[in-house]
Amino acid sequence: MTPADALLAPLDSWNERLDRLRFADPVSAVYNPHRYARGPWEQYLRRFGADRRRVLFLGMNPGPWGMAQTGIPFGEVHAAAGWMGLDAPVDTPPSPHPKRPVEGWDCPRSEVSGRRLWGLFADRFGTPERFFADHLVLNYCPLVFMAESGRNITPDKLPAAEREALFTICDEMLLTAVRAYRPAFLVGIGAFARRRLEASGAADVAAGPEGAARVEHARVVQILHPSPASPAANRGWTEQAERQLRDAGVW
Repeated sequence: MTPADALLAPLDSWNERLDRLRFADPVSAVYNPHRYARGPWEQYLRRFGADRRRVLFLGMNPGPWGMAQTGIPFGEVHAAAGWMGLDAPVDTPPSPHPKRPVEGWDCPRSEVSGRRLWGLFADRFGTPERFFADHLVLNYCPLVFMAESGRNITPDKLPAAEREALFTICDEMLLTAVRAYRPAFLVGIGAFARRRLEASGAADVAAGPEGAARVEHARVVQILHPSPASPAANRGWTEQAERQLRDAGVW
């Protein structure tokens, strides 16, 4: 079984468990791109995540103009369709929020976080094949949470009981990915992702059992999140992220 197969085989079961979760106000709508944008997600994993990876980048959850539209982590349309060449069809959520339509590859909005992240990788590596030879980008949580106003709600803002139920499933998904890819570096894109990598014990799982291809020193590191909501990220995010990756020994 390839690492991509390891993530795709339990996807139906994970989706059913996620469907059973319930979220109270202020959450008004929940999208699961692993359902309505499963085609691009499978295309991404099979094309770019078929083998082990030295570096696994982890984000928080889908942005409304990125993964919510394309099914790809930080999946700004130009990056996912143009640079990566992904083109599998995207359906619509069963109960779309009127203020947050899913337009898939036709979405006219550009997600700044995705544009910055994939722009860094494109500038440094040139082709997606060169980047994905050693790296992969995933999100910790596949769900998008929206208030009635359309405001995005991040998983860390959910009540404790709701977070615990959600994180149980997300930890399982994360550890499945880490076992499959056995990275030497686990890079949290922002503090939330780093904390989840640490809390889940991902570094120990990445090290794996004794024997062939054991990763002796899996490391959890953090880079600044590229969100425009972060004042620090608006002051030369690319240069800061590159420096953090160099200082950590990732690049």
